Amino acid sequence: MHMSDGLLNAQTAVLFAAVAIAGLAVALTKARADLDDRTAPMAGLVAAFVFAAQMINFPVLPGVSGHLLGGALAAILAGPWVGALCVAIVLVVQALLFADGGLTMLGANITNMALIGTAAGYLVALALRRFARRSRTGLLVTAFVAAWVNTVAASGGFILEYAVGGAAGFGLGTAAVAMVGVHCLIGIGEGVITAATVGAVAAARPDLVHLLRTGKKTEENVR
Repeated sequence: MHMSDGLLNAQTAVLFAAVAIAGLAVALTKARADLDDRTAPMAGLVAAFVFAAQMINFPVLPGVSGHLLGGALAAILAGPWVGALCVAIVLVVQALLFADGGLTMLGANITNMALIGTAAGYLVALALRRFARRSRTGLLVTAFVAAWVNTVAASGGFILEYAVGGAAGFGLGTAAVAMVGVHCLIGIGEGVITAATVGAVAAARPDLVHLLRTGKKTEENVR
């Protein structure tokens, strides 16, 4: 999912860099409401976990591997605005220090993984929140589905960007089939990791799970 330099033309790269900046500016403003002395350390831990987890690839097909995107995970634990910032920080560090994703594609990568993916995953989790509060199983299923949608939606963002200004020389249909098809499989791994992580946090400290804190709490049901 980390796009390398040259996949998009210069105009499209600049366009989605502007989209990323605007989206992160909104997230930064909104995130203040979700951060306090209790939740701020959680946000740091989420960012660190996503960073570490993204460095580990898992196989999905012969010769094809994937890694955690982390948008849904971050949003469920820390909220959508803080989650978007956490993923964006990870992407910036990876691009600058590890050359993971091209610098000219950083705006597009942030748009896909930190904005589109996180938003899609959280909206799914929000829609299933009542189910997630009923039991631990409900929470795990919600986390899995949200993470799968997060992954596929992020790949859809790439397709949109490539349709606007793809410069890699292959057709849009080929790109769409390859990206969405592979990320449907990667989403399964993403779902398993997200469900396991959210489940572990909820078992120990359900009050730190943003999705469960909103509205009426049902911590006893998810232990």
